Amino acid sequence: MDNHRKSVGVIASLWRFPVKSMGGEKVQELEICAHGVVGDRAYALLDTATGKVVSAKNSKLFPDLLKCRAEFITPPGRFETVPHVAITLPNGDWVRSDQPGANEKLSTFWGRQVMLIQTAPDDFTIDQFHPDLAGLDPSDNRNTVVSQKLGAALFKSVGMDSPVPAGSFLDVFPVSVMTTSTMRKLKALAPDSCFDEPRFRMNVVIETPDEGFVENGWVGQKLALGETTQLSVAMLDPRCVMTTLAQTGLPQDLGVLRTLVAHNRVALPGMGQFPCAGVYAVVQTEGKAQVGNTVEM
Repeated sequence: MDNHRKSVGVIASLWRFPVKSMGGEKVQELEICAHGVVGDRAYALLDTATGKVVSAKNSKLFPDLLKCRAEFITPPGRFETVPHVAITLPNGDWVRSDQPGANEKLSTFWGRQVMLIQTAPDDFTIDQFHPDLAGLDPSDNRNTVVSQKLGAALFKSVGMDSPVPAGSFLDVFPVSVMTTSTMRKLKALAPDSCFDEPRFRMNVVIETPDEGFVENGWVGQKLALGETTQLSVAMLDPRCVMTTLAQTGLPQDLGVLRTLVAHNRVALPGMGQFPCAGVYAVVQTEGKAQVGNTVEM
C-alpha cells in the first residue's frame, strides 16, 4: 500500500438506479467512467404537461414511484448503447422500454401523461416537496412544493461549471458515497426509525470501523476504490424528503430527516445549513469498483 494512503474500510455494497427515482439494482460490480456510474440514472420519466422530469421528491403527484423496480435487460457497458430497461410497477404489472405502448401503460398507471426519456431537458427541472420540518431547508420552505433545477441546468443557473454533463439525470455530482458508520450512528440516535441503505440511494456503501458521521471529514480528500478507480470527495450530501418515503420493505418515516436535522445539520459553503448524510464525489480515475474492494484515502 502507498505510504500516503490510509485504509478506511471495504466496499459493502454497490448500487445503480436505471430509472431516476425508481428502485435500483444492487450489484457486485460497477463500471465507473468520468461522468459517473455507467447506467446510473440512465432513464427518467418526463411529465409532458409540465415539461418537468418526474421525481419521487414530489410524492403527492407521483406516489409509489420509489416502489417501482427498474432493471436493465442486459448489463450496461461503458462504450455501448444504453440497454433497454424493465420496470415492475407496484401493482405487479411490468413494462419494457422497448415495448410498444410503454409510455401509454406508464401514463395509465399514474393518471398523467408521461414518457420515458434518456436525455434530460436543457432546463432540467423537478418539483420538490419540502415537509413541514424546521431546519430542513435554509429558505424555510415548509409543507410546500418548490420548482428546483438540477444537473447541468442548476450549475448554469448559478454561473458555475457543471460536474455532470448536459443531458444527465444526476442531481448534482457523478457519484454518491456513504459509510456504515453513519447508518450505525443514526440507528443509535433514533432506534425506532429504520436507516437501511435503500433509504439513501447511494452508489457506494463503505463498511467502516470508525464511529459517527465519518464522511464529514472526507470533503477535499481522495478515495481509491480498489486498484484503479479514484474519486475526489466534493461535498457533503444534503438530504431531502426522499429519505423519508415508503418504498419496498421500508415504511414512510419523517423521523429519518428529523434525526439528521437534529444531529448532522452542517453548513455547506454558499448554500446554508442542511441535514447531511454521505458525500458526493467526482471521478479522478476511471475503472471498476467491486464489493469487497479495500477503500483507501
